[in-house]
Amino acid sequence: MSDRFYITTAIDYSNGEPHLGHAYEKIGADCVARYRRLRGQHVSFVIGMDEHGQKVAQSAEEQGTEPQAWVDDIAARFQTAWRELSISNTDFIRTTETRHRRTVEELFRRIRQAGHISEGVYEGYYCVGCEAFKLEKDLVDGLCPIHPTRPISWVKEPNYFFAVGRFRRALLDLYDARPEFVQPTAKLNEVRNVVSDWADDQTISVSRSRVPWGIPWPDDPSHVVYVWFEALINYLSATGYPDPAFADMWPADMHVIGPDIVRFHAALWPAMLMAAGLEPPRQVWCHGWITTQGARFSKSAGVRITLRDIIDRHGPDALRYFVLREVPWNADGNFSWDRFDVRYTAELADGYGNLASRVLAMVGRYLQGRIPDRAEPTTLDAAGDEIVAAYRTAMDRHLLHEGADLTWKLVDRANGFVEERAPWTLAKEGRTGELEEALAALARALARITLLASPFMPTKTQSIWEALGLPGTVADVPWGYVERPPTGGAASRKPPPLFPKDERES
Repeated sequence: MSDRFYITTAIDYSNGEPHLGHAYEKIGADCVARYRRLRGQHVSFVIGMDEHGQKVAQSAEEQGTEPQAWVDDIAARFQTAWRELSISNTDFIRTTETRHRRTVEELFRRIRQAGHISEGVYEGYYCVGCEAFKLEKDLVDGLCPIHPTRPISWVKEPNYFFAVGRFRRALLDLYDARPEFVQPTAKLNEVRNVVSDWADDQTISVSRSRVPWGIPWPDDPSHVVYVWFEALINYLSATGYPDPAFADMWPADMHVIGPDIVRFHAALWPAMLMAAGLEPPRQVWCHGWITTQGARFSKSAGVRITLRDIIDRHGPDALRYFVLREVPWNADGNFSWDRFDVRYTAELADGYGNLASRVLAMVGRYLQGRIPDRAEPTTLDAAGDEIVAAYRTAMDRHLLHEGADLTWKLVDRANGFVEERAPWTLAKEGRTGELEEALAALARALARITLLASPFMPTKTQSIWEALGLPGTVADVPWGYVERPPTGGAASRKPPPLFPKDERES
């Protein structure tokens, strides 16, 4: 495992409020980033905003404001939401920043210098919702299947073109040599089919008379850089490219994206990098849709449940846990209030929260708050060893839902161990040695669970870590603490209520 890890999410489009679809992607990527830090890697985690294009200009106009003022306001709202959800990004990049424009211009210069850009006339369909050119075969009943409520536009205009067809063979060879490049595998097959049909060049500019809000085309102010050609470059802009130090971060280890933009990231983007003589990213991870009653969360889908509603239900950490426990990180899944309430009560309040409360209360009651310095292995320790090994395998493969499931298996095992050993009986009968052994094992298990759960719930787990009297924070302790929690001799205290059941009331 390398000592560095560079992970990104798709930059969010500046045409509305953050919703659960945006949050799901950020939470999942943050879970990966936090796990990688737990494993000892130095993590660069970049998120941000896609702030150019026709749709942004239209949204600003509808609100009677200028595009820059509009995107400034939207960016602030997204950043506030991500702070509330404890997203641990190390950078927040905006495509209206000078550093981004500098990188776009340099990458364009290199691609043009290599002879891969030409002039021509584009004639075809354009979806403003996707900010993407569409072939007739991409449409359903004459409409974009992703934005069926928006009329499709027919465009004919002079454009600049990128010779993507020249990279068809190189991309197919990449997919064959590195089948992990696009995950899940079904998405790799989808992208391979798209690239197999590549022959023509792809337009990478739009007329400034039609889309004035964008980065001006270098040397031709009558055009702006096509928003998808430009937006993808943000992942490179965040590294400081073309400064030589960019190589400290590049290539990116993992681009986390949604299903509707996989072909841009897994085909167009690596072709652009190859054209400029740069390495493609190491992996493109495509999570699934999170839906409710069959509709995905998006502005165009008209889903009325707001992110604020969901956070207020049980708090930010409970939302983080629920979406990663309920929705497979490599497939689609559904959000429902009933499932949220059930998992909150059974797994957080009555599971993890109850375990922490019982263990710390018994240490306080029977041992004056001092965790015994006893290291005798128990069946609970053995179960923990097996679960930690399986958890590491699942999380290394970015199967976050499996990591959460394994963590809660240890919660269940620890709660069962409480009933098996019955510390209250051991205390009543004066069996001090057995009492200390049982509570030491439970404290170790609770510490382990807390660290395993920390990528999912960083705030609540920090409260329990502090209640255990342990050093540092869950965000910066070494992985060795997971394997051998240093609980012996720690001065614990009873934590505040972690998952109050009255929070379920809406």
